[in-house]
Amino acid sequence: MLIHPWDAPTDDAEWQDWLAAHDFGQLAANGLPGEAPLLQPLHFAYDPARHEAVTHLARPNPIWSALADRPTVLLSVVDDYTFIPGPWQADEDQPPEHGVPTSFYAAVQLTCTAHVVDAPEAKAELLRRQLTHFQPEGGSAPVAAGEAPYGRLLSGIRGLRLEVHDIRAKFKYGGKRSESVQHRISERLAERDGPGDASARRHQQRRLAASRGYEPREGGAPANSPR
Repeated sequence: MLIHPWDAPTDDAEWQDWLAAHDFGQLAANGLPGEAPLLQPLHFAYDPARHEAVTHLARPNPIWSALADRPTVLLSVVDDYTFIPGPWQADEDQPPEHGVPTSFYAAVQLTCTAHVVDAPEAKAELLRRQLTHFQPEGGSAPVAAGEAPYGRLLSGIRGLRLEVHDIRAKFKYGGKRSESVQHRISERLAERDGPGDASARRHQQRRLAASRGYEPREGGAPANSPR
């Protein structure tokens, strides 16, 4: 993933906060020799303190053989994306039709070593961690090996601890463009208000405000900023 300086996260907190709220991605694993790579969509819970993500998959999943052969994997998450038409991007001294279309998006990629979890109590502990993340309000029976309702189901899954070794994060929201062009794009996103536009606009305004040292104003251009 190419990351230009203007698309890089401002600090670790930016991508960690984003990842905490975006917990569905795709796990890419190398296939066995002569086979295609495997791409598995999944929910996961990332723990920055432990430098790992945890998840689980059904025992018949074909990914297990690939992980046994080569445990290095890539967990990829992409969201808050939208399409930006060319005229929106035109520089101030250009005719609108000379603007080049682009995509806005956020992406985080975690390079990991996959550790398979098979012991019943270890799997139960892993599931408890996931439930704490996804269902903090509770409401489900405790997850315990040998106890209903989950005990008899644990044999049908295998857990995964994804030990994170490298993180690449990108927030592509027009940071290369002039401030006036960025404000124009922001206004057009608000007018269009299509799928993904609101979240993309929030990221764009947040990052523009951070680069200029002011706070974004709800529903409009950042306070004290030129249009």
